[in-house]
Amino acid sequence: MLRLGFSEFYLQGGDWGSLITTALSQMKPQSVKGLHLNMVPMRMGGLKTLLCVLLGRHLPWLVGFTREDVRRFFPYLEKWVYTVIRETGFLHIQATKPDTIGSALNDSPAGLAAYILEKFSTCTDPDFIQLEDGGLQRKFSMDDLLTNVMIYWVTGSSTSSARFYKENFTREFQTSPTARTPVYVPTGIAAFPYELTHTPRVLAKDIYKNIVTYTYMPRGGHFAAFEEPELLARDVQKFVLKLEKNKQ
Repeated sequence: MLRLGFSEFYLQGGDWGSLITTALSQMKPQSVKGLHLNMVPMRMGGLKTLLCVLLGRHLPWLVGFTREDVRRFFPYLEKWVYTVIRETGFLHIQATKPDTIGSALNDSPAGLAAYILEKFSTCTDPDFIQLEDGGLQRKFSMDDLLTNVMIYWVTGSSTSSARFYKENFTREFQTSPTARTPVYVPTGIAAFPYELTHTPRVLAKDIYKNIVTYTYMPRGGHFAAFEEPELLARDVQKFVLKLEKNKQ
């Protein structure tokens, strides 16, 4: 951005993008006018999180939970171990043996499509797993889905994209400077109901100290920009407009 001549800019991220934009906000806060996220990884452990887990359901006001936080947070928490076992096999193999799975996916277009499209089912709505077709075309067109698959296929980038997990999921993942350094730039959060985790505002403030907007989105899952682009765009616009008006 600096080479392009932009000394200040806004950032938006989800999934790995949320970690990348967070790191940019930590390293170059003087250039980041605002940070908008549609996924906030939750810090597990610590007294504050433990108190929220123990008291949040029955005394939400005491720990800063809203009714919507209770409705979204605890059903996920109750299924957390089961969900991790069932849904994160791809993460484990990519974080430990990326070249193995990468070679297989680069060799088979059908295998690559199955590997990628399965995530567009369960990460869009976990209940889609019960449907015969995985509910893929309830939110996406087949042309759009296959375009996504083709980007990996024609570039042969399955191995390099899988290796990203290996390179970043190290023993120091939770203790790295990025995991421990607060973010003070203005932050907006769009909380989609079917995101992989729901991080209440009170827990997000452990890292993001200046949360300007926090929106409970009415629908949508992990691939928000792909699935609900208009909803996400409107929330980004609301966040930016609020910051720009405050500067006038």
